Amino acid sequence: MATVFSPAKLNLFLAVTGRRTDGFHDLLSVAALLDFGDDLSVEKATGYSLECDDPAVPVDQTNLVLKAAAAFAGATGWPVRQAQGRPGGARFKLTKRIPVGAGLGGGSSNAVAALRALEELSGVRLEPDKVMELAAGLGSDCALFLHNTPVVMRGRGERVEVLPEKAVARLRGRRVLVFKPSIGVSTAWAYGRMAARGADYLPAEEAEKRLADWISSGAPAEGLLFNNMEPAVFGKHPALPLLLEKLRRRTGLRPRMSGSGSACFALLPAAEAGRDASGAKQIIRECWGPAAFVREARIL
Repeated sequence: MATVFSPAKLNLFLAVTGRRTDGFHDLLSVAALLDFGDDLSVEKATGYSLECDDPAVPVDQTNLVLKAAAAFAGATGWPVRQAQGRPGGARFKLTKRIPVGAGLGGGSSNAVAALRALEELSGVRLEPDKVMELAAGLGSDCALFLHNTPVVMRGRGERVEVLPEKAVARLRGRRVLVFKPSIGVSTAWAYGRMAARGADYLPAEEAEKRLADWISSGAPAEGLLFNNMEPAVFGKHPALPLLLEKLRRRTGLRPRMSGSGSACFALLPAAEAGRDASGAKQIIRECWGPAAFVREARIL
């Protein structure tokens, strides 16, 4: 059996710059992985199957874990057919901690974890370029999970490069509070809503300038935060902007939405500053109730 950690991600900076002729959107984003996420275990079996401790997660062929397994088998030929003609395969077990419909990249992270777990289980190591190709084919933001460091994403998310080290140093290890209401947001709906509104896009040149200015300025991570998907999502889900504004007024934090939502986050001051997140957590519970997801984590 092999077990692989499947981290959540945050979009610290997300500028959707326009809709492409193929229906996808172009974007510029800085994404970072967290030290919080799911665990994916796999063992050899007859055929492919998936079980999950969260009943909200589909375990059929629509799940990216099984799609990743099919892609791995197609690329490597593993596993060979077992004795007596029975097909080889793998049984996956997903321990789910990343909430569904959150904009935290849970499904994409699980897909890459499946590729890594199958490499470990089978002993078949793919070339880095091949892993990147398979990941990009599974989903627009899968490729970022191949990097254990903050990255810049371009195109529809498949073009990934690591941030300069001085910029990474301003992000790595930062404490973050991640929180989500009981509602989820469909990524496809959010992009469709943004396209219908038409006025929320940020020109690519302006997006690149914003990012370049932050990288060169030496400003703290708070100066990077941006997400132009917020207006489209906030229009339907006013509970999100109402809470974020209350957190700004009462705590001084600068919360934002991650990706297409509904999860939001706030960078926390250093622990040694003598401040904790208890006040923010209390406000979140007051506004969103006990069903809200609230979790402290650190940027990897």
